[in-house]
Amino acid sequence: MNLIRKYNVAAPRYTSYPTVPYWDENSFALEQWKALLKKSFREYNQREGISLYIHLPFCEKLCTYCGCNKHITVNHAVEVPYIQALLQEWQLYINTFEGKPRIREIHLGGGTPTFFSAENLQLLLDGIYQHATLLPDAALGFEGHPGNTTPEHLQTLYNLGFRRISLGIQDFDIRVQEIINRVQPFEMVAEVVKHARATGFSAINFDLIYGLPLQTACGMQDTIDKVMQLRPDRISFYSYAHVPWIKGVGQRRYSEADLPKDEEKRRLYELGKKLFARNGYTEIGMDHFALPGDELFIAAAKGQLHRNFMGYTVSHTSLLVGLGASSIGDNGYAYVQNEKQVAAWQTMVNNGRFPVVRGHMLSEEDILLRGHIRNLMCTFETSWRKADTQCDAIMEGLQRLQELEQDGLVSVVPDKVVVTPEGKPFIRNICMAFDARLWRKLPDSQLFSKAI
Repeated sequence: MNLIRKYNVAAPRYTSYPTVPYWDENSFALEQWKALLKKSFREYNQREGISLYIHLPFCEKLCTYCGCNKHITVNHAVEVPYIQALLQEWQLYINTFEGKPRIREIHLGGGTPTFFSAENLQLLLDGIYQHATLLPDAALGFEGHPGNTTPEHLQTLYNLGFRRISLGIQDFDIRVQEIINRVQPFEMVAEVVKHARATGFSAINFDLIYGLPLQTACGMQDTIDKVMQLRPDRISFYSYAHVPWIKGVGQRRYSEADLPKDEEKRRLYELGKKLFARNGYTEIGMDHFALPGDELFIAAAKGQLHRNFMGYTVSHTSLLVGLGASSIGDNGYAYVQNEKQVAAWQTMVNNGRFPVVRGHMLSEEDILLRGHIRNLMCTFETSWRKADTQCDAIMEGLQRLQELEQDGLVSVVPDKVVVTPEGKPFIRNICMAFDARLWRKLPDSQLFSKAI
């Protein structure tokens, strides 16, 4: 527990480097980004295909723990205009690409994608496919809410090529569900899982969160016991981030007094990790656990795991197109983020404009450090033996790793860093050592304040 207290500092999840708060927006130029988008398409479309993230932001209720970009409404008349705008945004990309995109991966995220009717999801995806080639081995997944994912949703998306469903469980303790405003009994979840498997979905993921208000070890044990009855192929086990000054009214429904304290929270994580291992799940990267047959497990075993703005993935695509309000895109040379507010995003798209409001052009150093941080997040090691993987920031990072090495979290050998088994829970702290953008913005004392 001493190490937990010592390294208990806020750290990024590193779905990108540099992370969004450190993008240099003043240097971003839309026309330059469009030129790089064309360059990326020419280089990667035939060889790798592209990935597509589609943000569907609507939810009928506010889950108070949620940190996603969402729009709360019970008015389903918003569905078709939003889909029409998504397809107009996709057309902007089609008009920019010099050829027909080959789609290797699609993820429908939210919000609540299953807020949309099955018929409207068909309308959306038919419009996407009309101007693209869907590769035979494309990985297609969506996030489903157990409260509104119907057999019609499942059959429609299955017919469209989807094989992975991710269900937001969070916790089965009714007290926790009530305080986070997401009541969904075990029986409801079991019914969705039964229908998904009967439909033919071959990959089912559960999202669980530890550190939620009113959570206890006893409740966590019961939640995981119930999860094991349904035996999802993969489990995402995330840490709750309490930031009411950012997320606003939802997280103000409870106070820090309702949350497990630092050591209690860590015990919840360790309990979950132990129970997953006992039931045959292997830890994959950060916060993920998978059964041996899961594609993430197989990719990790082969050293082929990848990480991007969608999290861990088995698809190694350099070009990721983000559609919808707040979506982020990555063309390998630059990042962009769309306007977050739905109405403003729609206005920009309807006026024939890319709805981009900020971005970041990657420097040579950014690209090198991104590669090393991604290696650490995916394989728990990285090497700079080759000259084209070296830069001064690597040497600076090694200096910052000295104390973590003394604490047994990493092993540093010539030209290589390896994360130890004890260091895996601290992978974000380890990656922070190579986060040159962050260190240049903040004084050292603000970063590892509890570690120094």
